[in-house]
Amino acid sequence: MAIPKNALIVGGGVFGLSTALSLSRRHPETQITLLEASPTIPNPHGSSVDSSRIVRADYANPAYTKLAAAAIDLWRNTEWGNEGRYTQNGLALVYPDGRPIAKDYTMKSYDNVKQLDEKNVELLPTKSDVLRVAPAYGKEFNVAGGYVNWGSGWSDAEASVRYAKKLLDEEGKVAFKTGEVEKLLFEDHRDQSKVTGVALTNGNTITADLVILATGAWTAKLVDLRGRAVSTGQALAYIRISDEEQKRLEHMPTVLNFATGIFIIPPRNNLLKIARHAYGYQNPKTVPVPGGNGSMQISLPENGVPVPPEGQETFRSALRQFLPSFAERPFVNTRVCWYTDTPKADFIVTPHPTFNGLFLATGGSGHAYKFFPILGDKVVDALEGTLEADLRELWKWPEAKSKDEFEGTEDGSRSGTKGLLLMEELAKMQKNRQGSVL
Repeated sequence: MAIPKNALIVGGGVFGLSTALSLSRRHPETQITLLEASPTIPNPHGSSVDSSRIVRADYANPAYTKLAAAAIDLWRNTEWGNEGRYTQNGLALVYPDGRPIAKDYTMKSYDNVKQLDEKNVELLPTKSDVLRVAPAYGKEFNVAGGYVNWGSGWSDAEASVRYAKKLLDEEGKVAFKTGEVEKLLFEDHRDQSKVTGVALTNGNTITADLVILATGAWTAKLVDLRGRAVSTGQALAYIRISDEEQKRLEHMPTVLNFATGIFIIPPRNNLLKIARHAYGYQNPKTVPVPGGNGSMQISLPENGVPVPPEGQETFRSALRQFLPSFAERPFVNTRVCWYTDTPKADFIVTPHPTFNGLFLATGGSGHAYKFFPILGDKVVDALEGTLEADLRELWKWPEAKSKDEFEGTEDGSRSGTKGLLLMEELAKMQKNRQGSVL
């Protein structure tokens, strides 16, 4: 499509900021406004605001492997990775006995990254091999094998979001506004085919020739994504550790077990992070159908809630294998981080099929962050109609799945119980507290 003279990007996270950077540089004549619900960027409730995100080229799909390798080159060799924003400590993908899906995903990833970076990729065919590269983890660790990619690492998520915002501020080509979107605006409310802007919850409106929704887990409230994407809450927690413990762990590779979804990123500032890449929690809410009549029930983020007992106990169980001496240590903080999950974990980077003037850049599915330095270029490629064919096919408007077909992302990397409801699980926490008093 031709890039118009006036564009509104809704959302100041990874998709929104990276798109703003690329669009403003490649189309400096376009007037760009970025609207963020939070008065600060990073948004404290956004998905990329905590200490760390895995940066890996380790994918079963070669299209993502290739794209991630290009992003990692920028993390390593440009300002993106400076000042502690990127650490290359390696990533060990492992699987336990009796989990063929996890093993299959791991070995496909191994084959893909081996072709790109053979010298940094090492097969770990046995448990003893895994423990050799991650010696701080306990012998109780239920692992059968895997591989380590010493070319992968992790990034300080909050610092990198701040860096992208700083670049935009310095370049001065993007106007920032604060406000929460209530709904899309249409040229004619009787013929809802042309989007002309957004209406805010405070009664104000912002108009634009092109609206780009980079709204992450909140997108389903603005566009009907039923059967195409679902917002899921993912569990993460932090444990305070000593200087000696940090020294023992900080240079080990990140270990990611796709059978359980559990991963531990090497600590910084005496905080150890444990998290789970799973089917997650859903949080059903009834909202109006966007651009239509009636109401619908969708999952939406719930801000500021702790990880429910189910998630915390899963972490305790994992720590008893990984790091037994930490298993009963108190969590200094827990958080539910919100994904925008699609059926196969593919992003949605495409014009809306029926709403002219509306473009979506969402569907991160818990793995978009690593592409931060390059993602905006790909979004602008898609806007211009020049995106590579393989990515265009992966990121096109997805066919809707039925409820029975789509309970969560099924790309081989997810784990845990399907259908967990956040409020039901949190209610168990309150019940446990009452029981302890009695």
